[in-house]
Amino acid sequence: MDKIKCLIIDDEPVAQRILEGYLSDLPEFELVGKCLNALSARSLLQDQEIDLMFLDIEMPKLKGISFLKTLHNPPKVIITTAHRKYALEGYELEVVDYLLKPIPFERFLKAINRFKKLHSPNELKEENKREHLYVKSDRKTLKIKQDAILYIEGMNNYIKIYCHGDKIHTVYSSINSMLEKLGPQFVRIHKSYVVNSDNISSFTRELIEISEKELPVGRAFREAINKL
Repeated sequence: MDKIKCLIIDDEPVAQRILEGYLSDLPEFELVGKCLNALSARSLLQDQEIDLMFLDIEMPKLKGISFLKTLHNPPKVIITTAHRKYALEGYELEVVDYLLKPIPFERFLKAINRFKKLHSPNELKEENKREHLYVKSDRKTLKIKQDAILYIEGMNNYIKIYCHGDKIHTVYSSINSMLEKLGPQFVRIHKSYVVNSDNISSFTRELIEISEKELPVGRAFREAINKL
């Protein structure tokens, strides 16, 4: 089995050594590079095939978030930072996890397990086979056909699931958690919206029309629209 190739980008040598030590305890992972800034990381990414990147945010010349936005097809990313304020922007860029320094080993392992779930082809295939979604709403567990879902709207700690027939289900969940349960036809178009691409009637770079409802397309998610 091929090892999972990792890259650490952090301008603090101490932070690099901590992550390197954590990775050394995981035999299926291989650290292939360490960079003190984003510019040197760009060169390494062109020469090496990287599966997982540990990315600091506050770095000289080019910040981690800005660097990530420049990458056309980036590897999976776990952000490591001492600053909580970038969390929302990081999740909008669909990072695997967001770790706050100092990073305990237990929290690091949780992020690794999240990555492994996304990385495993077999688990992804099983996820895609699911035709139904089970959610708790109003003290009931509901069974919803995924094909019946038009779109999902995030509202702080809750989401609304809009279905055919003007049915709306309010569920205590986050959009990120719900995406892990949905099939590949569901596309995130905005920090607050996920749509069932099978039910889209028209779209532009700024708007998607679905069941006579126009939904905004976030600037960070336009690449997903291009893939449609």
